[in-house]
Amino acid sequence: MEPDIDMAELGEKIVKVLKTIYDPEIPVDIYELGLIYDVFVNEDLEVKILMTLTTPNCPVAESLPLEVEDKVKSMKIIKDAEVEITFDPPWSQELMSEEAKLELGML
Repeated sequence: MEPDIDMAELGEKIVKVLKTIYDPEIPVDIYELGLIYDVFVNEDLEVKILMTLTTPNCPVAESLPLEVEDKVKSMKIIKDAEVEITFDPPWSQELMSEEAKLELGML
């Protein structure tokens, strides 16, 4: 691993990229929606993202994980990215940030 890489800063940059990806049915990014459960970066700068979808039969179940992988892989410093979809725990509105709830008029 390159010694000058700040992993916390790298994590923030990955989150910024994730915040550019939107669920097509909800005008809120996937990070604020609470769809991203975890982001792991190993010493080889390979990223693994554990995420969920709003429903198992979500219309973008095929395309959304690919978009997440592609956008994270497009970061110069990242060597590889992989998305793992989980429904455990299932997504619920409690996972949404205050910002997302406000945006959707739920507060």
